[in-house]
Amino acid sequence: MLREPGGTPAGERMREILLHEPGRLSPWTEAALYAAAARRAGGAGPRAVAAAGWVVLLDRYVDSSLAYQGHARRLGVERVLELNDWATGGLMPDLTFLIELTPEQAARRGGGPPDRIESEGLVFQQRVAEGYAALAAAAPERYRVVDGAPPAQVVAAQVERLAREFLEARDVR
Repeated sequence: MLREPGGTPAGERMREILLHEPGRLSPWTEAALYAAAARRAGGAGPRAVAAAGWVVLLDRYVDSSLAYQGHARRLGVERVLELNDWATGGLMPDLTFLIELTPEQAARRGGGPPDRIESEGLVFQQRVAEGYAALAAAAPERYRVVDGAPPAQVVAAQVERLAREFLEARDVR
């Protein structure tokens, strides 16, 4: 199973620390754990699957670290990118979907008790949203921004349409 953080026994332990460890982790500890999880599962896993001819779809990858740790935690997007570039061997997505929701909308949609990062509050979540918006503006050829306000099935259909268009344009079947 590919997921980040997670996907391997060590990655799952890192996931538990990152999302459910009581108390606060330092921003650099958090960034390093996400990068280590990417190295264990995100770097090698997607690379091997893609090399076998499969399309890899992840709900979190380097862009998330850039938005959360680089921008919102104020570690610096470039510094966090350097860390993740090392961790993943330079593997970056060809396409990133940014599902835009206000932090208030996202909080109302919650899927259970908030994890450690979701519990940071609306001010932090707004900084994360600003980080994602800046990343999308800096790389419009790679990002597809989708309005997340409609019902989930409408958002999913929009993402599927955009993904198909992207793959068809590259003659990927």
